[in-house]
Amino acid sequence: MEEKEYIQDYMPGNVCFGCGRDNHDGLKISSYWEGEEAVCIWNSEEKYQGWKGIMNGGVLATLIDCHTMGTAMSAAYRAEGRTMDSQPEYRYATGTITVKYLKPTSNLHPVELRARVSEIKGRKTVVLCDTYSNGEKTAESEVVAIRVFDSSRGEKSVFGS
Repeated sequence: MEEKEYIQDYMPGNVCFGCGRDNHDGLKISSYWEGEEAVCIWNSEEKYQGWKGIMNGGVLATLIDCHTMGTAMSAAYRAEGRTMDSQPEYRYATGTITVKYLKPTSNLHPVELRARVSEIKGRKTVVLCDTYSNGEKTAESEVVAIRVFDSSRGEKSVFGS
């Protein structure tokens, strides 16, 4: 079995609630490339319910947000033909996020997020993301990611490293 290369492993010092490896109370999502899509499979817990057995919409939006920011970052490296541990280092933040909730997302089954880049233009990357639960599409999103950190510009890392 091939070991996956997780995007979030290339964000040292990240304390974000959704994607930070260094946030012990966080969601700790893990995203990886599968062809031209970045995929995240996440298992929820009872504390993330909105209604019994249904995931809270804000938690789902956080999953989408963090998955698409990692996708945008990694896509920038891929577009430049570089590995994620190479320089310069990039980081992204959410410009806009639009989530269309199609049906309730089960909190009892793994959630699958599938993101693809639709546009890269300068510091802006547009990422489309579909959410699936128990084999059904439950949400679709469009997220604009903005590159807010570029180490080639002499900026100090947002993660303190």
